[in-house]
Amino acid sequence: MIKVGILGAAGYTGGELIRLLLNHPDAEIVFANSESNAGNLVSDVHEGLIGDTDLRFTDQMPFDQVDAVYFCFGHGKSEQFLKEHTIPERVKIIDLAQDFRIKGNHDYVYGLPEINKAEIAKAKHVANPGCFATAIQLALLPAAKMGLLTKDVAVNAITGSTGAGQKPGATTHFSWRNNNLSIYKPFTHQHLAEIRQSLIQVQGSLDVSIDFIPYRGDFTRGIFCTAVIKTGTESCDTVAAYKDFYQEAAFTHYSEKGIDLKQVVNTNKALVHVDVFEDKILVTSAIDNLLKGAVGQAVQNMNIMFGLRETSGLNLKASAF
Repeated sequence: MIKVGILGAAGYTGGELIRLLLNHPDAEIVFANSESNAGNLVSDVHEGLIGDTDLRFTDQMPFDQVDAVYFCFGHGKSEQFLKEHTIPERVKIIDLAQDFRIKGNHDYVYGLPEINKAEIAKAKHVANPGCFATAIQLALLPAAKMGLLTKDVAVNAITGSTGAGQKPGATTHFSWRNNNLSIYKPFTHQHLAEIRQSLIQVQGSLDVSIDFIPYRGDFTRGIFCTAVIKTGTESCDTVAAYKDFYQEAAFTHYSEKGIDLKQVVNTNKALVHVDVFEDKILVTSAIDNLLKGAVGQAVQNMNIMFGLRETSGLNLKASAF
């Protein structure tokens, strides 16, 4: 059994991670850390877990008792935490924040299994991709492998309210978000840097803009993405290339039909579909922002790091009906 610790366990990602690990055949939660909830039952905060566990939050961090630790912090807190605390070298770290996603003076491997599985398998530390970044990269990576990203790419993606975290804010509370739609951070979203990094890794260079417009959606969870790629020439091999790119992927699947969001909600799946219109390619992709966009992918990475079956603990059915 892989013994696991969770830091920042009281938020949406912490609750989803606990849900997955409680049902993982090869993992055991040793501690779920939350200073503000120390002593409280996990199921008092994550009420969907009533009857599933008697685990309590703790303000302790017994790193000597675990094999892996998940950082479910807000962005910017992981790097600071590691400056103030020592985690044994043998303990593997999976960070869900953006602190180590960009290559630099650290040993974190970018945890997108569709392109980095071999590196993840050898890694001690993994930086889990962002939710928008996952959906957009999976839409564009096969095109990058074909060398098609030679003109500016237009991307629109809409996310559920859980993408904004558990703490209510002006743009997340029900009365504002319900029956509403808005954009935020157009052209400047923080996930663009990691998206470009992966596209360059696959294509070799990227001299064009990824014009990304993020939308706040009137639903709880999921991301639906559309990307328009202008190739300048007709291509009859695009669909075959997308199928081939994801042929060995455990969770990313090419769909022959157009896709919808409900096909992936509550799963670790990513679905991708392509329509070709003369010299333009329309790619649609969909993921659950809390699972393939966060903790589902994090567990997938843990499975790879420990040599387990990649799908272990992640056989989840879509909640479409």
